[in-house]
Amino acid sequence: MLRPIGPVIVFGASNFPLAFSVGGGDTASALATGNPVVVKAHERHPGTSELVAEAIRRAVVASGLPAGVFSLLHGPGHIVGRTLVQHPLTRAVGFTGSRTAGRALFDAAAARPEPIPVFAEMSSLNPVFILPGALRERGATIAAGLTNSVTLGVGQFCTKPGLVFGAENADFASFRGAFAEKLKAVAPATMLHSGICASYRKLLSRAEALSAAKPLARANPGDPTKTQGEAVALEIDVPSYIKHPEVAEEIFGPFAWIVTARDFAELEAAAEHLEGQLTATVHGTPDDLRQAAALLRILERKAGRVLINGFPTGVEVSPAMNHGGPYPATTDVRFTSVGTAALLRFVRPVCYQDFPSELLPEPLRNANPRGLWRTIDGKLSQAAIPAGS
Repeated sequence: MLRPIGPVIVFGASNFPLAFSVGGGDTASALATGNPVVVKAHERHPGTSELVAEAIRRAVVASGLPAGVFSLLHGPGHIVGRTLVQHPLTRAVGFTGSRTAGRALFDAAAARPEPIPVFAEMSSLNPVFILPGALRERGATIAAGLTNSVTLGVGQFCTKPGLVFGAENADFASFRGAFAEKLKAVAPATMLHSGICASYRKLLSRAEALSAAKPLARANPGDPTKTQGEAVALEIDVPSYIKHPEVAEEIFGPFAWIVTARDFAELEAAAEHLEGQLTATVHGTPDDLRQAAALLRILERKAGRVLINGFPTGVEVSPAMNHGGPYPATTDVRFTSVGTAALLRFVRPVCYQDFPSELLPEPLRNANPRGLWRTIDGKLSQAAIPAGS
């Protein structure tokens, strides 16, 4: 049966003060599978962290759970966070944030005398491929949906599309024009904190300075005295995208690269060049998708969630959801941080062989006193196991 892995350290996310922080999916998954949780609050939203932590503490008392099942700590991440990861009683880590910080935690955990798993969600550009038939039939509609997805939450979603690919023709040119007009009309908005805003402006300036980049669209600038980010899009061709690795680095905010290919072969080459992603999206007609079979197989290897004719910024908490992907999207491609399968990160299997029934955990006893569904000889059953069988 699956047993709790042990004390779990959860790091509050910079971009999600609620959903991926103190009371988010990592904490819920760890508690639901029987593990105590210590949360390292994010330095940029300490007040929100305390409010949520107090609600959890009250729930712990109301549920009759041990007082130490949940704790919250504040302090510098490079000091408090590293200390928590290296503590000998820590058994796993949940993290959502930058590749630099996630990799530092992963390396610290691996360097312990007893290494532990780090389930880190880090960076993703969530590429979108728009095929010729889709451009011809509904290019303007796709442009509107893409604008909404790129700028949702001021571009601060980990599933925000940051790379958009299409093969050059009149329809792709029209799409770029429609997307540019939609993006220019987006009002600047306040980003979550000054650190995210400063990073966005710095990375945006570096991208705009790239000699191969061409400006496509820029919304009205935000108030320079506030932490506002304006929507921006740049153009580049596939050979330049492949040549310049900085194009494949996440720019966290309302920004997207529009990448133009000469033909379908270059679209496939661009897909092969991708690092690991949380999502990959293809817009196409039935004929497009039949011709794109090889592209789809590439994207299956590159991303944890592949979408057809949609946009990746909606993440449903369901048994079917996979919010994970190959490195550097996450540190462990086998797991998700959203959906019911997220529970599997914080359990470990234990086999009980030839145990007397009275020594077994109650769910494994022959009499099945709780009436649980169990797998017996390969079949699900609630039945008790007859004595002597």
